[in-house]
Amino acid sequence: MTTSDEDLAKAAAEGDADAFSTLLQRHYDRIFRLAFRLTGRVDQAEDLTQDICAALPVKIIGFRAHAKFTTWLYRVVVNAAEDARRRKASYSRAASGWGDVEQMRRAEAADAAEALDWLQRAMRSLPPELQDTLALTLEDEMTHAEAAVVLGVSEGTVSWRMSDIRKRLRALRQEELAQ
Repeated sequence: MTTSDEDLAKAAAEGDADAFSTLLQRHYDRIFRLAFRLTGRVDQAEDLTQDICAALPVKIIGFRAHAKFTTWLYRVVVNAAEDARRRKASYSRAASGWGDVEQMRRAEAADAAEALDWLQRAMRSLPPELQDTLALTLEDEMTHAEAAVVLGVSEGTVSWRMSDIRKRLRALRQEELAQ
């Protein structure tokens, strides 16, 4: 006499490894066929089937025998396929979003590189004492007082030079934009 799927499922839910093994032997191909119909690809169906079989020992505890075991099992497969589709869609959206972020990052990096290149070219057009002052104080590397010590001038001279540099760079930029 053959034990019913429902009885095997109840026994498997209670920890009977032989009952679980018998259920898998009976229904593995059925799980795979449905997974293949839902995914349309052998490799995805194989992965989905393996995932279902790995999760089934925990899931089978939830089997209540309100329906046939095969009906319950089909629902497990359909749910797993839906979850896989959602994960894939989420991954695609995230990957797509990452591409947008990466493009923005590259554009910002290109803009920053262009600005730095312009500043370096503009700096070379300044007299040497202004170049030195700008190099020391650029991006708050040194305070005006610290730069004054290095340059051997007063702090007021460094401040005046920075003001002169800003005027010259502004004028140079406006001149370039007018061309």
